[in-house]
Amino acid sequence: MMLRALRVLPLALALGAGPAAVPAQQSVSLDPLFHASEGWLNGGLSRAALAGKVVIVDVFTFGCYNCKNVLPNLRALYHPNSSDVAIVGIHTPETPYERERANVVANLKVEGVVWPVAIDNSHALWDAFNIEYWPTQLIFDRKGHLRKTVVGDSQDAEVNATVKELVAEK
Repeated sequence: MMLRALRVLPLALALGAGPAAVPAQQSVSLDPLFHASEGWLNGGLSRAALAGKVVIVDVFTFGCYNCKNVLPNLRALYHPNSSDVAIVGIHTPETPYERERANVVANLKVEGVVWPVAIDNSHALWDAFNIEYWPTQLIFDRKGHLRKTVVGDSQDAEVNATVKELVAEK
């Protein structure tokens, strides 16, 4: 059995001691989302639902303190009928407790997460998107190209500026 070295964002980086927004990898696309094989919460996902929208992919685990810190900003950005912005979550657990679907469902309800969330217990999406830390937000433009990767919490201004810039690119 192979053990994974999964990490929560180091405290120094989370406190702003290092780069939080990193250049996008141009080869990364939204495609892995459409192959999520472990199920979805809050509805499913289709290419049509994301077509022409700026997409924020939030990679998190519900027990992560830093992950909870990005939720108020995501809730503020989320509008279910928006033609400009979509939010998609990927729940990649760290602990056995976080792997339990019922626990994920209960936490999403408590936190007010209503956008689609892929279950990623196998870390397939984590690997496909080359994620290293929780939380990570991948921001894609309207054509589905990754334009910014934001790692850690306390980066709301960076996320919002990127979303605003990409929405304006109509």
